[in-house]
Amino acid sequence: MPADPWPPAPPGPPPVTRAETPPAPAFEPPAGPPLWLPPQPVPPEPSTDASPWPPAPAPAPASPPAPTPTPSRPSQESLAAPQSPEPHGAFTFQPVPPPTPAPSPPPAPASPAAPGTSQLPAPSSSSSPSSPPSPSAPSPDTVLIRRTLSEVEPVADKVTSYFYALLFIRHPDLRALFPAAMDVQRDRLFTALLAAARHADDTATLTAYLGRLGRGHRKYGTLPSHYPAVGEALIGALTRYAPGTWNAATEAAWVRVYTAISQIMIDAAAEDEATSPAWWHAEVVSHERRTPDIAVVSVRPDQPYPFLAGQYTSLETPWWPRVWRHYSFSAAPRSDGLLSFHVKAVPAGWVSNALVHRARPGDVLRLGPPAGSMIVDHTTDNGLLCLGGGTGIAPIKALVEDIAEHGRRRPVDVFYGARHDGDLYDIDTMLRLQRSHPWLSVRPVVSDSPTRRLSGQLPHVIRQYGPWPAYDAYLSGPPGMIRSGVSALKGIGIPPHRIRHDEIDELMARTRG
Repeated sequence: MPADPWPPAPPGPPPVTRAETPPAPAFEPPAGPPLWLPPQPVPPEPSTDASPWPPAPAPAPASPPAPTPTPSRPSQESLAAPQSPEPHGAFTFQPVPPPTPAPSPPPAPASPAAPGTSQLPAPSSSSSPSSPPSPSAPSPDTVLIRRTLSEVEPVADKVTSYFYALLFIRHPDLRALFPAAMDVQRDRLFTALLAAARHADDTATLTAYLGRLGRGHRKYGTLPSHYPAVGEALIGALTRYAPGTWNAATEAAWVRVYTAISQIMIDAAAEDEATSPAWWHAEVVSHERRTPDIAVVSVRPDQPYPFLAGQYTSLETPWWPRVWRHYSFSAAPRSDGLLSFHVKAVPAGWVSNALVHRARPGDVLRLGPPAGSMIVDHTTDNGLLCLGGGTGIAPIKALVEDIAEHGRRRPVDVFYGARHDGDLYDIDTMLRLQRSHPWLSVRPVVSDSPTRRLSGQLPHVIRQYGPWPAYDAYLSGPPGMIRSGVSALKGIGIPPHRIRHDEIDELMARTRG
């Protein structure tokens, strides 16, 4: 392998197990990657003479905030127009005691929640132990959090822009953790809030969601001292843009929520640190162009990379440090340890264009940990109904290989969709698999041009086949196809819990390339 162009992973604390992880103090957020460091946005167009492998700047460890006599929360005037960096510690969080079980806030006018809009988790310490909230009733903290988010949702772009302005002015050293362009990044904070809040009182779901973020965000190189900075900026932005619902009780609820979120993420990151690196280096060993804008890229990681067929990973190129994009594995785990990806270059997609048009054997990429739950349940004999659109055929192919390797003859029906015949770039591979495995059926579907194959939109074509009462459904492709596909599958009687696909927000990040 060529000389390593990447900086070594930043040294971290000794691995700790979940049992040893110290509890997060009430607003001194613990270690681990902050929730607000999501998949990274698109940087500006590179110049043609840009030097590859610019070293990713390593964040300088932030020193603990020095005690100051300033109030625990700045005034509205001090937040209104930050002009120059403030010293660390100018705004520190103090422990916020649980609210007294006095007047619970009057019910707010319930604004109908749009799909995918709810609020942050809030293990409420205001509830009496003898009368915990019922599963159907939100906790008191959740009620307050939802009111705040309802108020700021119409101005979410301003809230998140202000959040980052506060964060970078007060803590300029954190700017190095983010890519140059912040246009997409601004949307990610509010999206993360809503996603976590959707399962505010569902502890199991919330822990799984935040745990995945905690493990995945290790690759950003964040430090324990970053948590207070993020919390300060978050509270400052909400204070400014939620005047109608903001008060001492609301602020206390947000502090408890942020502390709870931090603890879940530190537990997951610490647990993961004991067994996995923050990232893997992977050398490109083959690069096969299938169409002018689609390439199959195979890489060899520098150490074992455990994953399951149907999962995906985040990938960073040497040309765009700190810009990560998600790609599904296009093959089941192999004995030689190689990993393969199908990459389509999209307009203004810096990572995808680099991988398709610039990457060559010998280049070294970085991989984050595997993620995704679109995997096969090998404890059942249910058939698989698979819909793959465009490069979404990659994880479907991996699922077929996984079934074959387990040696169980369960029916697998694959519908492979594309706009034009020429876009079915992997049809020969799928048809070879069909000839080798009698339990596999592959049906190519073309939507936008005359064809001798099946014609129409992929989700609608499946209605002509079936029935599918004993099948588990798997979908992979563009976000629009996933949405319409899920609707079509529910319409033909497949229950939602047997329909699997990657999260829509992750798919949206992929389309940005």
